[in-house]
Amino acid sequence: TDMSTPKKSNVYTRTGDKGTTSLYTGERRSKDDVIFEALGDTDELNSAVGLAREHCIISKNQLEGYLCEIQSLLMDVGAAIATPRTSSSQSKLDYTEFDGSNIAKLEGWIDLLDSELPPLKNFILPGGGQSNATLHLCRSICRRAERHIIPLQRDNTVSDNVPIFINRLSDFFFVAARYAAHKENATETIYQRVPVVPSKQ
Repeated sequence: TDMSTPKKSNVYTRTGDKGTTSLYTGERRSKDDVIFEALGDTDELNSAVGLAREHCIISKNQLEGYLCEIQSLLMDVGAAIATPRTSSSQSKLDYTEFDGSNIAKLEGWIDLLDSELPPLKNFILPGGGQSNATLHLCRSICRRAERHIIPLQRDNTVSDNVPIFINRLSDFFFVAARYAAHKENATETIYQRVPVVPSKQ
């Protein structure tokens, strides 16, 4: 058995040990910069979508293909966020530009899935099978990502296509969660206001 020291992995570089990391442009910023807040949210969202996709594969609810494509699109969103419009070369901006046609694609998916669902007449609670629950988790993480992307839109760090896509994506997750429950014959729980029990004096 070869007991020699293995070659250093490329996974760790030690370049971020002092609390900074690089954008696509090569510019280094603090890891708590607003750009990395947004990038962290999109990365977390992608992981959650991966979890949801696994549940959808098991349940065979026909959502797996959508979710796989969304994971790739979230990588593209991350590339756009990591290439600030205010300080990047035109060639890098052209390479990472997030295409607005992805927004129309999402809207088409939403319309298609929603057309198979009964009308929503009440507020519903997350949870109607494992696919439903994890897709609602994706929705709420997506909303947080949007909140961290809005400041980047405001100062022209990202194009309008990025926050619009993320906004529409949270709508997709809501409809997809309902669709999953519908396909799996799972019951969605209707919100009911919890009655107030009078305190004893």
